[in-house]
Amino acid sequence: MEINIFSALACILYLIGGFMASKQLQKLQQTHSFKPVYIAFTTLALMLHGFALSQVMLNEQGINIGFFNAISFVAWCVVLIYLIASLFRPIANLGIAILPIAGITVLLDMGFSSTHLLPTDTAPGIKAHILFSIMAYSLLSIAALQALVLSIQDRHLHGHHPGGFIRNLPPLETMEKLLFQMISIGFILLSVSLISGAFFLKDIFAQHLVHKTVLSMFAWVVFGILLWGRTMFGWRGRVAIRWTLTGFIVLLLAYFGSKLVLELILNQ
Repeated sequence: MEINIFSALACILYLIGGFMASKQLQKLQQTHSFKPVYIAFTTLALMLHGFALSQVMLNEQGINIGFFNAISFVAWCVVLIYLIASLFRPIANLGIAILPIAGITVLLDMGFSSTHLLPTDTAPGIKAHILFSIMAYSLLSIAALQALVLSIQDRHLHGHHPGGFIRNLPPLETMEKLLFQMISIGFILLSVSLISGAFFLKDIFAQHLVHKTVLSMFAWVVFGILLWGRTMFGWRGRVAIRWTLTGFIVLLLAYFGSKLVLELILNQ
């Protein structure tokens, strides 16, 4: 009961934060940063979300990384990275999407249950692999949202309709620079994840892992080609957006597609 209360409060605060983000973005001029009250709301929601997660994920047998726990934990990581990065980079506008989505994952975790136990005696190397995987996915998720915002901004500017919240966004060049900074760091984390998986997992091409492994490697290739194209040919704009979203969709299928099938459909 207490867990549900904390989860419900976190969800409400996330939704309020998303609403505040949309309202504040309409009023921003050149600062591209939000008021302390918004940061406070988001921080409190993050803390409540984290406490609720700790209660459902941690037990004496190990860590429950079931499907709904996993997506909720990834959302928590996304909000944490977003909150920290927004203090130093003009990405506060992404809260319009990030916070409501996080709230939805909290609701899903409250309403549905699934179990995939990571035993307490799991090797540290495997735990590190999982951690780097989650960090990579979280950061590349933010990059995907940045790409969507960049797509909207690009369409409005080329259509000579830079009205609404578009006029309050950072310059297009700044938005692209931020996108590639996120992708570069995410690519490094994804690389570490794949390397650690190859070292510490007994067989990364085992039947229950092959789809995740192949799709993760494909996503790595997509992001690698994008970064290479940016360096060699100056890829930007719609080309960069398409490659980013393609890589993210493949990674989404890798991380949660097979998990959805195995845990919820096949119940393994």
